[in-house]
Amino acid sequence: MDKGASLLTDRGVIKVTGEAEAFLHKLVTNSMLDIAPGEARYAGLLSPQGKLLFDFFIVPLPEGAAAGYYFDCMKEQTADLVKRVNFHKMRAKITLEDVSDRLGVAAFWGQEVPPGAEGTVFKDSRSDNMGFRLIAPHAALAKLATAQEEAYEEHRIAEGVPKGGIDFPYGDTFVHDANLDAMHAVDFKKGCYVGQEVVARVHFRKSARKRIVKVHFNGPAPTPGSDILFGDVSIGQIGSIAGSEGLAMLRLDRVDDAKAAGAPLKAGDATLDVTVPPEFVETAAGVEKRL
Repeated sequence: MDKGASLLTDRGVIKVTGEAEAFLHKLVTNSMLDIAPGEARYAGLLSPQGKLLFDFFIVPLPEGAAAGYYFDCMKEQTADLVKRVNFHKMRAKITLEDVSDRLGVAAFWGQEVPPGAEGTVFKDSRSDNMGFRLIAPHAALAKLATAQEEAYEEHRIAEGVPKGGIDFPYGDTFVHDANLDAMHAVDFKKGCYVGQEVVARVHFRKSARKRIVKVHFNGPAPTPGSDILFGDVSIGQIGSIAGSEGLAMLRLDRVDDAKAAGAPLKAGDATLDVTVPPEFVETAAGVEKRL
């Protein structure tokens, strides 16, 4: 695996202080309990209807979780995320501050973060080989992160890790559609959180219909957002692209239909080779195929 280190200029940082652990545990999709040093929790914040509004890493502050957390989130969503969390806080004694003007995020893959690096280091748990992330002052990050962001995007796509805003739309995507369950962002054993009923129902009924999967383009790569066609019927859309590789959200039952019929899937002028992990087949076992 190649080594790389890149600034992630599309990421922002929110600082949460106060009695945050119990409050966040009841709000987000993942458990907030027993986060080990050097770890973080990838999680989502949902609408009451179970649609994904935000996804982020929740990272204990350098002083420890008792002092609070950082949110490593989409920079363009920081204001809305602060507003949404404050909407839920009621009488909870927490304070949120957007600190993106002071702190940024960098990613390191194929290597660990250099020893002595200033900032907060944590493992990116979305896949085994995603690597590490570092929250630090912008000047410190600029000294360490040497690769272009395109290199990080290639790595992310190769690992099959989707990105909100291009691989799935916020506000209109269910947790399983965006693979959050497969990326260790959902705790199915903890108590209620916002939207939990919908997530649990899909999980236990094994009724996930859509997934984001890796695709290979045989021919010129289509543009993101292009429809994927089985005959004349759209069964999904293209998301992130890196050369001849990409990610796409697809109806898994329709992919099976295409394979059974020996029919190619097409997007633009390219035909697609689709890689569906076995665990996605298992979580779609309850889906009834529909024409």
